[in-house]
Amino acid sequence: MTTQSEWKATGRRKTAVASVKLLSGTGIFHVNRRLLEDYFPESAQRLAVYKPLELSETLKKFDFEARVRGGGLTGQADALCLALSRALVRWQPEIRPKLKEASLLTRDPRMKERKKSGQPGARKRFQFSKR
Repeated sequence: MTTQSEWKATGRRKTAVASVKLLSGTGIFHVNRRLLEDYFPESAQRLAVYKPLELSETLKKFDFEARVRGGGLTGQADALCLALSRALVRWQPEIRPKLKEASLLTRDPRMKERKKSGQPGARKRFQFSKR
């Protein structure tokens, strides 16, 4: 274990970007200067954020301050999950295999496909008329 008292990391998902600062503490989590429970109203989003902390058994051991921007709330929660996982690996590299097995260190590359010209959407075509 290192003597450093804070660990920083960044995570991305779709167009959402999360920067997290992991601090030694008692389990108080802030996202964009608001409590985690206030920022993410849905329990599924909160569970996604807590997952790396629960797997590493450090839920009440750390506080974190996160800044998220872009995308929607679910994308932001997933970006925050990746950032937390990366920060935990910086804190203690022995946790890496456990987080990697749960696919928490993999950046999801799926992005929204762009709209093409001559079409109403990314893949949809205008109605074809034979006559």
